[in-house]
Amino acid sequence: MRRSRGLTAALVLSLAGAGTGIGLVLMPQASAITPPVAFTADELPTWQPNGIVWAMAQANGTVFAGGTFSAVRPPEGAAGAEQDAVNFVALDAATGNPTSCKLAFTIGDGTATVRALVVSKDKKTLYAAGSFGAVNGTPVSSLAAIDIASCTPKASFHPSFPATVRALAVTDDTLYAGGDFNTVEGQTRERFAAVDASTGALKPFVANVDEPGRAVEVTPDGKNVLLGGDFFTVNNSNSHALAVVNATTGAVTKTYSNIPSNSVVKDISTDDTGFYTGHEGSGGGVFDGRIGLRLSDFTEKWRDRCLGATQYVLPYEGVLYSSSHGHDCSTELEFPDGKRNFLLAQPTNHEGAAPAPVDGFVRGPGKLGWHPTANDGIGEGIGPRVMSVAEKNDVKYMWVGGEFTLINGKAQQGLTRFASTGDVGAPTTPVASASSVKPGEAQVRWRTSYDADDSKLTYRIYRNGSATPAATVTASSLEWERPQASWNDTTVKAGQSYTYRVTATDAAGNTSALSATTSVTVPTSVQSYPNQVRTDGADLYWRYDDAVSPYVADSSVSGNRSGIQVNAPALKQSPGAVSGSTAMGFNGTSQQVHSDRRQTVGNFTIETWFKTNTTRGGKLIGFGNNTTRNSGSFDRQIYMTNTGRLVFGVHNGSTRTVSTGLFETYNDNKWHHVVGTQGPSGITLYVDGQNKGSLNATSTAAYAGYWHVGGDNLSGWPTRPTSNFFAGQLDETAVYPSALTQAQVKNHFDLAKAPTDTVSAVKTTEDTYVNQGAPSTTYGTSTSLAVRGSGSLYESYLRFNLPAAPAGQVLKSASLQIKTTTQTGAGTADTVKVVPVTGNWTGAGTAFNSKPTLGTTPLGSIAGVPDGSAVHNVELDTTALSAVLGSSYSLGLTSTGTDPLWIWSSEATAAEGTPQLVLTFGAK
Repeated sequence: MRRSRGLTAALVLSLAGAGTGIGLVLMPQASAITPPVAFTADELPTWQPNGIVWAMAQANGTVFAGGTFSAVRPPEGAAGAEQDAVNFVALDAATGNPTSCKLAFTIGDGTATVRALVVSKDKKTLYAAGSFGAVNGTPVSSLAAIDIASCTPKASFHPSFPATVRALAVTDDTLYAGGDFNTVEGQTRERFAAVDASTGALKPFVANVDEPGRAVEVTPDGKNVLLGGDFFTVNNSNSHALAVVNATTGAVTKTYSNIPSNSVVKDISTDDTGFYTGHEGSGGGVFDGRIGLRLSDFTEKWRDRCLGATQYVLPYEGVLYSSSHGHDCSTELEFPDGKRNFLLAQPTNHEGAAPAPVDGFVRGPGKLGWHPTANDGIGEGIGPRVMSVAEKNDVKYMWVGGEFTLINGKAQQGLTRFASTGDVGAPTTPVASASSVKPGEAQVRWRTSYDADDSKLTYRIYRNGSATPAATVTASSLEWERPQASWNDTTVKAGQSYTYRVTATDAAGNTSALSATTSVTVPTSVQSYPNQVRTDGADLYWRYDDAVSPYVADSSVSGNRSGIQVNAPALKQSPGAVSGSTAMGFNGTSQQVHSDRRQTVGNFTIETWFKTNTTRGGKLIGFGNNTTRNSGSFDRQIYMTNTGRLVFGVHNGSTRTVSTGLFETYNDNKWHHVVGTQGPSGITLYVDGQNKGSLNATSTAAYAGYWHVGGDNLSGWPTRPTSNFFAGQLDETAVYPSALTQAQVKNHFDLAKAPTDTVSAVKTTEDTYVNQGAPSTTYGTSTSLAVRGSGSLYESYLRFNLPAAPAGQVLKSASLQIKTTTQTGAGTADTVKVVPVTGNWTGAGTAFNSKPTLGTTPLGSIAGVPDGSAVHNVELDTTALSAVLGSSYSLGLTSTGTDPLWIWSSEATAAEGTPQLVLTFGAK
């Protein structure tokens, strides 16, 4: 009997600062993994068979594995020679190495195999079942008892099973078996039987079924036996795939009629309060998932209808671990049909009240953050088939066996294991970006990282190269659900440029690399268009200013519906639809973006800008139930016909659409604004701020899905274009949880023409410093610059080629950006002034003895710079700089104190190290 050991409680307290500029997280001392998961996802070195492992059991720190194989070999890259292992191997739970126990399971004709293993309650006897005729030469008949201490078969235990035995369960005195047999010891026992655990004598237990038995388990109180398999009747009572019978007589206690006829039970496990079934099937309407049932009355608690042939279920400390090749958990509001997920974990019970039934079934508890990867492997290509938890030296090990040949992308066949300690895998590196649409606020956002055994991660945001985080944020993520996380920096100043990097840390302290640097310049005035989109309540807002693949940042206020690029759309296409923004380009054949988070949708507005000259049409934006594969359910969409007309529609039993007129076409290679809304009055289509038609369609199909731009299924929709995919550019895509009014739509269209700031970052073309202590030495090739006023004077000089102001704009703000070096004491307690250089100088020819004349009126200053390498901004006088725009201009850095400042020069290779001017131009 496989039993849970009870849930270990864990307490996590978190306190995050929102919009305050600082975040604080209080957590308990780091554990290896995120509770209630009990094992890491980091595979340990384990000897491996040359075939398939079908069965596992454990006792006293030893793991027994049975199957169809002839030898075992060391893990990849480890020393050691292959050893004979005829369908059985015993391994040390802690080292993964074979023990001295050697057993050979053989048969005269055909291929011998071990299909089930179970250990007696006193841990002294190992029972093995399958299809074999001898163990180490001792005659048996598909069932054997092994003395664990001596590793020898018990010759006196030899009940006759004339066909394959596939399942075993044991109590103090009884061994239950299930399989393909019709008789035992010459007496009728159809697919299930019980024998004396000591002698092998047949017991009067009769639970005859009409198709193979694949699973058997005894309830914890010993009163009932749980049967699983392919059958449709038990003792002539109708019950498909699952039944409960009396442990003594086999009389039927409970039958089941709600498992699809094309699905079977592959495994059954119990814990203190429930039992759990794993299912496999084929064909339409198949049930491939897991069921949680009550032991009190054998009724169903929940049903996880993920597709993917569940082979094994193992409850342990409140978590149900399972092996399968789960590929579609759409019914559970989790991952859509796609890649296979072989090892999963979920709570055994819902936390709090269970959700309402859907299609007559309560959904299973949500998946947890435990996700080692495997592959289909050999044989039937199922992947993992069996699991067992063993303990040695106070460490628990999750062992997994099956057909796989890869674990976590590395070669490993048939056997692997994971420990309860020693988490060494760091989260993936965050992909970060930053945006600012009004003075005094910058939004830093990132796609949450993935960690195979930690769903709750701690993120640290570093600003301007500082080694001290500006904020700390906690967020949860899973392999298939990685919502955007964000933090608002409200300490930023208008006109200044800031850089940010983000790390992710798991509960064991493993930390990712720093994200790539992202930068943002805070505008001097509110950016009208994006600010209005946010104000009007968009809960998805993709501006397509992203510089890297495959992440599309969500600029909405809530900021948690990021997008994933598919097949590398073209980034930062300029000019975009709105001044100051860039667009994304799509090829019309395979490229799209889908949202990263499954959701349901009620009333809504979808909005985007587009530019195209395509004659093949395509979907601009829509909702569908899949991500990279064609959606089977799809609507709430705007698409273009081959002639360039626009169609907006929903599906509420049939397609309900509104379209532009026959001659209202928009494939003219100009930017256009399109909006579709659905609310209490129905649906409305707007183009370029104008109402193009409405329809009294107030409902849509109910399903969970993802937003798509650039492509997805259009099958069956009116005036369907040649292509599902859109060829052209898209910009400023937004989704709202309500219907915008016509006035709001028109306002958005008009605001796109509003002027926005133009930001120029101008790096030095030349820089140097002079040193009074070495009056003849030049420092034009030095990687650092210095400033000190007395003792031994240092002055630094920076030359810039200033741009002219853009037409119709003036200089609104200017700042000098410098970065302190990494040397100890690089900062200064003194005030550093920025002054104009009025004399001549060159990097190669200027020394202290020939230093240039400086102006006397400071352009700006900074009162002290802290130690530690970081970027600092010095605000400059815009009036003085406006007079020299469009020319070459030099700045000097001076001080009157004795504490030197050391900063990087343009010769340095340090990130963000080159001094630069950040110039913000705006409307006059």
